[in-house]
Amino acid sequence: MNSWAEDLLTALENAQTQQGVFATIERAARALGFEQCAYGLRSPIPLSNPRVIMFNNYPTGWQQRYTQAGYLETDPTVRHCRKSQSPLIWSDQVFASAKEFWADAQSFGLKIGWAQSSLDAYGGGGMLTLCRSSEPLSKAELDDKQMKMHWLANVAHTAMTRATARAWCDEDQRPLTRKETDILKWCADGKTSGEIAEIMSISINTVNFHLKNASGKLRTANKTAAVVRAAMLGLLS
Repeated sequence: MNSWAEDLLTALENAQTQQGVFATIERAARALGFEQCAYGLRSPIPLSNPRVIMFNNYPTGWQQRYTQAGYLETDPTVRHCRKSQSPLIWSDQVFASAKEFWADAQSFGLKIGWAQSSLDAYGGGGMLTLCRSSEPLSKAELDDKQMKMHWLANVAHTAMTRATARAWCDEDQRPLTRKETDILKWCADGKTSGEIAEIMSISINTVNFHLKNASGKLRTANKTAAVVRAAMLGLLS
């Protein structure tokens, strides 16, 4: 376990993009005996409509069917993972309320599966799914592999969150300055522009100027949204 975990952690740390992280997850899934895998990341921002990012190597036909049928809203495994971080093993009972979904999935060879969610301190959530077309998960196999599966779910979430934050920062192409970051931190602590001006020994107009620039770089409408986005992206740490 130690060598496997260290090798996986190193590979994920070296993966700089979302695609690179998922490629590492794919290799780990195959090593654990699974043909397919999926990783979904639910960003905590924007708060009114959190962004969902999904990666998988499922058959193209199933990907199209999943999207067209709107299965993301009815998928029992997704519902479970939104409420619990306990691992879930696919079964007829799990899909009892979604028989059409289950029949469709099985028709594409997705018959045996395991899923687990992960949450982070910023309110983001991730979900790892491992699946294959045959050979049910036995107790012996779970006893042997489940600790590695848990580890994969957790480190995958950390790596995908980091890669996603990097991608969003790269989209902006304009990093926050030290002064912009400091002002956003004071805003996060509830300070007004006047109070920040006094603390930093600058004018209120200068504070508001930096807030406007920060909001523009973060593509937000006002300082409140800028503070939230910057915090969620780890830019205020």
